[in-house]
Amino acid sequence: MIRYRQMGFVLAAFLLLVVARDAWAGPPTEQLKGSIDRVIQILDDPALKSDGRVRERRAAVRKVANDIFDFGETGRRSLARHWAARTPQEQEEFVELFADLLERSYISKIELYGGEKIQYAREQTDGDFAIVYTKIMAKQGQEVPADYRMLRRGDRWLVYDIVIEGVSLISNYRTQFNKIIQTSSYGELVKKMKTKQEEFLEEEAKGRGSAKN
Repeated sequence: MIRYRQMGFVLAAFLLLVVARDAWAGPPTEQLKGSIDRVIQILDDPALKSDGRVRERRAAVRKVANDIFDFGETGRRSLARHWAARTPQEQEEFVELFADLLERSYISKIELYGGEKIQYAREQTDGDFAIVYTKIMAKQGQEVPADYRMLRRGDRWLVYDIVIEGVSLISNYRTQFNKIIQTSSYGELVKKMKTKQEEFLEEEAKGRGSAKN
């Protein structure tokens, strides 16, 4: 079951992926389904499946990530009470770092997708907020609940949180961030995030070097 919880968050990465700007129309469920369908098409594209196309595939994914995920809202909620104490410059830096780490963390795991199906159960809307309830249908028969929390921005519905088997993405990061700030400082949190970002960049650089050899 742990694997399918991990797969749930990998599928949640679909929310960082695809949908053209002119496709935003209709209720939250329709927009979410359209995004996930497009992602599956990308992952199933034979032309992008080879190891030599990994960089290209991930680059395409990152290019459209900002169209579906509200990183600002996710970052604000994840930092929670510590957000108000930050200057506008610090808030902007934090959101940029957090968005980059989220994208790199999820996109690097997309290759774990193995044909799991998604069942759309129901939708709950309250003004500018909505929750789309889904189930990830594993090949072995397990059903993993995945709830997508969305916020309306104009005529677009953006995802700001995902809850897999009762585990919230925001709550998970909020706990980690709060612990670091409480035991050390906000500056130490930013330092750790930058270090992680550098590790991702080094891994990507090594990957590029291996691809050339």
